[in-house]
Amino acid sequence: MNPDDTPSFLDFDADKLLLKLQITLNAEQEAVDGVVQNAMKAIHESGCLTGKEDAIELALSEALSNAVIHGAKLDPSKRVECDIACDQNRSVLIVVRDPGTGFDPAGLPNPVIGENVYSNHGRGVYLINQLMDDVRFFKNGTEIHMIKR
Repeated sequence: MNPDDTPSFLDFDADKLLLKLQITLNAEQEAVDGVVQNAMKAIHESGCLTGKEDAIELALSEALSNAVIHGAKLDPSKRVECDIACDQNRSVLIVVRDPGTGFDPAGLPNPVIGENVYSNHGRGVYLINQLMDDVRFFKNGTEIHMIKR
């Protein structure tokens, strides 16, 4: 599979979505919380994933924060995009895109091993992987796709 291709496991039937949100935010850390709260309200109101909202909320917050801080370098003239969909099976797909140059997620140190435990950063991607059922990076790490079933 080409790393920039979207795999079939992310194919949500657009005609059978219970929820579809498209959000664009300025690359400001202050914008993240409001976007997360509004998205979570919409997810809750749609009836998607009752009982799994906390995991989705934290993963979404981490992904958006990473995009704003690392991808867009906190430059308010840059934009971060977020798409959220919930299908008839009550699975939630979240896609976050940033305008950065990307990174290699495989190159991230494990935050629960050795000296990394004492670091005050570097746990976002690890948390996302623990909280979500499927996590994939595309476009040189500038796009993350997360699914919670």
